Formats: sequence, C-alpha cells, structure tokens
Amino acid sequence: MSSTLDKALADLGDNAKTAEIAFFGGSFTAIDRKYMLALLNAAQPYLKYFYGIRVSTRPDAIDSEVLSVLKKYGVTAIELGAQSMDDFVLSLNERGHTAQDVADACALIRSRGFSLGLQMMTGLYGASFEKDIYTARRFIDLRPDTVRIYPTVVMKDTALADAFLSGEYVPYTLEESVSLCAKLILMFAKADIPIIRLGLHYSDSLVKNSLCGNYHPAFKELCESKIFYDSFYRAAKNTDTKDVTVTVNPRSLSKFLGQKKSNYNAFTASGYRLKLQYDDRLGKYDIIIN
Repeated sequence: MSSTLDKALADLGDNAKTAEIAFFGGSFTAIDRKYMLALLNAAQPYLKYFYGIRVSTRPDAIDSEVLSVLKKYGVTAIELGAQSMDDFVLSLNERGHTAQDVADACALIRSRGFSLGLQMMTGLYGASFEKDIYTARRFIDLRPDTVRIYPTVVMKDTALADAFLSGEYVPYTLEESVSLCAKLILMFAKADIPIIRLGLHYSDSLVKNSLCGNYHPAFKELCESKIFYDSFYRAAKNTDTKDVTVTVNPRSLSKFLGQKKSNYNAFTASGYRLKLQYDDRLGKYDIIIN
C-alpha cells in the first residue's frame, strides 16, 4: 500500500468505510471505453478499503449496458451533470441532452440500485430565477440522493465569455446568486435532499481566468448567512420592540452572525439589541425571535 493511501486512510479513520473513490472532472461513461475500463481496473485493488466508486457523467451517456459495466467494477454512485431541466436553456448552452434524457437516466440508475446524484448550474445563458427554481423542483421530483449546485462563472476565451462581452448574456451578480441559492438550500432541505457541494472549489486559475467578478470562495457560507438574514427580518418585523431574544441551533451561530459578522452588524445598525440563546433541538436553519 502506497504512503499516499496510508495517509489518506489514516486521515479518514473509520470514515473510510463510507468514503468512495471518485472519478470527476468529465463525463466518465463518455470517454474512450478502454480508458474508462483502465481507470476502473486501477481502482480495484483499493476497493476493499472504501465503500465503492463514485463517477460523474452526462445524462445522455447512460444506458443499460454501461450501467452493467459500472456495477461489475464496483461503482456505487453516479452523478449526472443535468445542469438545467429547461430544454431552451439546455439547447442554448449546447448541452447536447434534454430534460427528458435526465429523467430517463435517473430512472435507469435508480432501477439498477446506484446512488443517484444530480448537478445543476444556476445562471446559465438563457436562464432566470424562475427557470432555476423550476429545475430545483424537477430535481426534487426525481428524488436524487445528493445534489451539487454550481453558480455559472464566465471563463475567459469561451463562447460564454463572447456572449457576455457582446452584451447578449448578462450573468447573475454575486448578490443575485446568493439570494437565489439561499432559496434553493431551503427547498432541498425541506425535501430532505442533501446538497453536498454549493459553489466551485477555489483555485488561483479560476480567479485569474474568470470574468464578471461574481465568484466567491466562501459562496455556501454567504448563502447560509443570507437565509438567517432574511429570516431575522421577517420575524423581527412582527415584534413591537428592538430588544429581541434570538434562539438558534448552536451549530448555526456563525451562519446567523454572518461572514465577518455582517448579519450581526446589519441587525445592530438597524437598531436591534440582540440577546442570543441556543437550542440544539432547532433545525439547522431555524430561528426563533421573542
């Protein structure tokens, strides 16, 4: 066993039993078949240490034959880069598949016993808040085990960059993306579908080569803080005093306070005098104000 694997297993501890070997960054079942099998074969000696293999792919690169191959090699979870459930948006962004392809692939994956993940992109060319919320609703109807949400970031030297620079495409601002994704978090939480990733992983290259300035490395934190910001003001407007007692789950305190205490500073700037209480029986995004 390599020293790298030794360290990974040591870091994971008992969690290794539920961890998966993952092939991401492309459409795994759409690559050259010999290469795909070579990758799966390379993973076989290590499967005994992990729960299984997770792959990401396109909805139109799934059929019964490929699922049989994946099952044979120990794949346990398949994530589909669905991105949108609006056919106009999919066509405009040249995704190469339809919303029905997503639904059909989900049904096949479910029928073969794989864990199903769906990935969506908000703010695509031709999208709107309404269309993105529609996509989230369709995702919920499909009952995935997990969801990833990636706000669209415009990269230099791409067709999307050309559309942006010509004025044909107007991306969401960071504030708009945060507002939308805060709503999506609550939608998936209510449906008991975990969001396992919200926002793109940070990289120097991403920051250097992106346009619009709407990328943020702590995007999920901003969205969760927005949930509490909105919840506070909705509840506080029903009180007849600026002296309020706020009860939150202690694990959600930092989200309530906001990044760099932005929420807390806004609340106090509005004249509210806060007393904080904690109740670990409250839900992750619940808040009580008295």
